[in-house]
Amino acid sequence: MNEFSNFRQKLEEEKTRLEGELSKIARPNPQVKGDWEVSSPDMNPMISDSNEMADTFEEMDNMVGIEYQLEERLKEVVLALERMEKGTYGVCEKGGERMDPKRLEANPAARTCIEHSA
Repeated sequence: MNEFSNFRQKLEEEKTRLEGELSKIARPNPQVKGDWEVSSPDMNPMISDSNEMADTFEEMDNMVGIEYQLEERLKEVVLALERMEKGTYGVCEKGGERMDPKRLEANPAARTCIEHSA
């Protein structure tokens, strides 16, 4: 059994959760792999009042921020899974040393050890 199988499972579960959350507010960009775009609401500016439109634009602005955070975390998770495939998972990208399993338990997508995380 792979020493990182429990981390793989956690990462796969988080990937599924993140993709589910993203799909509620965005859609994959067909031109750029791994990129998501916030879904814009159907609006008719001719019949929408200005307050309704302002609220919609404010909500879209909030969704863009949420989408960005979810997308960035998803990228981190995908990269961690790729490192598992390459055999470099659990190795600090800055110092090259093995990461403490507690670090990976706290953040299975971590790229660096605690010492190099700042």
